[in-house]
Amino acid sequence: MFSIGDFARHGRVSVRMLRHYDAIGLLRPDRVDAATGYRYYQGGQLARLNRIVALKDLGLTLEQVGRILDDKVGTAELRGMLTLRRAELEQRITGDRARLVQVETRLRIIEKEGAMPANDVVIKSIPAVRVAELTSVASDFEPQTIGPVVGPLFEQLCARLARASVDIVGPGIAYYEEQSDGSVHVHAAMPVNIDPSAAADFAIVDLPAVPQAATLVHRGSMDEVLEPWQSLGKWIDANGYRSAGPAREVTLEFTEDPSGWVTELQEPIHTV
Repeated sequence: MFSIGDFARHGRVSVRMLRHYDAIGLLRPDRVDAATGYRYYQGGQLARLNRIVALKDLGLTLEQVGRILDDKVGTAELRGMLTLRRAELEQRITGDRARLVQVETRLRIIEKEGAMPANDVVIKSIPAVRVAELTSVASDFEPQTIGPVVGPLFEQLCARLARASVDIVGPGIAYYEEQSDGSVHVHAAMPVNIDPSAAADFAIVDLPAVPQAATLVHRGSMDEVLEPWQSLGKWIDANGYRSAGPAREVTLEFTEDPSGWVTELQEPIHTV
């Protein structure tokens, strides 16, 4: 049998917390000395303590924890609940990290306000290209919204092309079309040399030539593409051009580490 201090040490919680759990009936001591009021716990009570801490750390209130434990949820069911809750928290953390990246990016942009973009913008023509593509819809243009859509599209497309024994003959191309409701039609495309009638579970599309496009090379994760896209937009506006069609993101280099990605941003333009 453990004193409350020893039980707290073995359970890696505070004595104050154990007293609170006792007060609300969540974890009663096995015995309380009538003369001294000292609390004593059995080693087997560590199992309940572990469940309390795990459920609480996963965001449940102590009232919810109590209801779950009082219903005598089995180990397998508890594991399932914890696994589901963990997945929800991991998804939230991933979203929060993505939002943090965008906040930091916008802060950098704000700090550079008033300065002309220093990036090397190149104007060039882009030849027509035949691509196999898959499409889906994102709710808006935010990078944390586009990324979870376009990434899986490219994975699915490459897998389907491999199954169909279709060779990829150029770098991947992503392009986006805004819809009237504010959503975005996302295209993930790979250059191919096949007849349109040969398409199976992907579409064959001929992307038209672009007589004039302002281009800029971005190095790094696409989570950080907001700043170069804004730089390109500022350059286009400052030099007397206007956008003339859907912009494209062409993957020049793809690595396991997103920091090694090299992407050319291409925006069709015309003179005002």
